[in-house]
Amino acid sequence: MVRGTRPAELRSTHGDREPTEPSHDQVVHLSSVSWDDYERIDALRGESSVPRLTYVNGVLELMSPGTVHESDKKKLARLFEAYIEYLGIPAEGIGSWTVKNKRKKLGAEPDECYVFTTAPIAPSLKAPDLVIEVVYSSGNLDKLALWRQLGAKEVWFWQHDELAVFVRRGDGFGPARRSVLVPEIDLDLIVRCMPEKTQTAAVRVMRAALAKKQS
Repeated sequence: MVRGTRPAELRSTHGDREPTEPSHDQVVHLSSVSWDDYERIDALRGESSVPRLTYVNGVLELMSPGTVHESDKKKLARLFEAYIEYLGIPAEGIGSWTVKNKRKKLGAEPDECYVFTTAPIAPSLKAPDLVIEVVYSSGNLDKLALWRQLGAKEVWFWQHDELAVFVRRGDGFGPARRSVLVPEIDLDLIVRCMPEKTQTAAVRVMRAALAKKQS
């Protein structure tokens, strides 16, 4: 786990911010939901990305992310994208792509996800390489186990100003201090940039730090 300004264990919580509308996430869990009902609810959203749906064998989680959640996930995504552009690493972002496996009765939508490729995204793609999740809300679904079963290769969790990285080890995931997919990335630098007040400021600070490293 890469630490920021406040240490914390990886867990589901509202965090240190005051849970006032609309800054915190709204989460509802429904039980005994069939796969067909899950797909109908998904279809009813149309092109909207909210509420985000997570489905695990009959349990459906509906999550409407708050402003803090959305801001932090976008800031982390912009830092990551600026960093891999600096490194010359080709990747395609797919945002909150809905990943489903009907046979396993699983479905999930990450905050952000990426595929490392030089080619356009193929319609046959089954799972992202890298998943990024921001955790500010209470929930009892094991997202790490879910992404393992859906086929993601690496998962990053941002929570309480810490970045927890989990990489594939055998049939499961294990914690790591460094990414396997992008080992060149200095995760501590990303964490140090996250407290900046705006996304633009965070990216500028990171680019300045990278330029200083190169000089």
